Amino acid sequence: MSAAQEDVEKGYAVYSPRTLRLYDWWVLRVSTPYFWQCPIESILGLYRDHLSENHLEVGVGTGYFLGESLPEGKPRIVLLDANRDCLDYAENRLAAHDPEIIQKNVLEPLELDVPPFDSIAVNYLLHCLPGTLDTKAGAVFDHLAPHLADDGTLFGSSILGSDVQLSLPGRLLMAHYNRKGIFSNRNDSLGAIMEALSTRFRTFNVEVQGCVVLFWGKGVREGYRERLAR
Repeated sequence: MSAAQEDVEKGYAVYSPRTLRLYDWWVLRVSTPYFWQCPIESILGLYRDHLSENHLEVGVGTGYFLGESLPEGKPRIVLLDANRDCLDYAENRLAAHDPEIIQKNVLEPLELDVPPFDSIAVNYLLHCLPGTLDTKAGAVFDHLAPHLADDGTLFGSSILGSDVQLSLPGRLLMAHYNRKGIFSNRNDSLGAIMEALSTRFRTFNVEVQGCVVLFWGKGVREGYRERLAR
């Protein structure tokens, strides 16, 4: 196993079947509002504004946000994650929607023989990936862009580690997660995510709540796909 792959696995190894049973409580009900100071309703609002009926979820967690946001009926839902335990948990939660499952590392090129998606979510994913934010966001967006419809929307959120105000408990928890390799976000800044979005999408938006950045990019820039194909 390469060093890079080991670093990726550090970011998701903590999410086992046992810890996933606590994920919604600890990550969404405790850590997000109290340590990262972002209301969970803000992330739900992002989903309700941008989720389509032809959707790819990358970095699935427990499937909570999809479970709370999907319309009734049979939308096309695809779940992509490197962690099989997360995929199994989310698939079970979303069984009524019959999701398709893909186990892949989004930091590597994605050869997916599937029709393009109208929406792609990368929610609470980037801060768990190794590398600088401009490098990892660039790789993730570049690997997903070929699978996004021309007027589709990529959206998500990430926990920033640079140029944000954190309480002492928040700083201690973030430092602990970075030491363990669960987070790799010490230098993740708002400017880096804005640069990654602005160079790839015709329109984009970012909003910071606490130390969480909520973002979306819509419409792939002209010529961007062609550059990726070279």
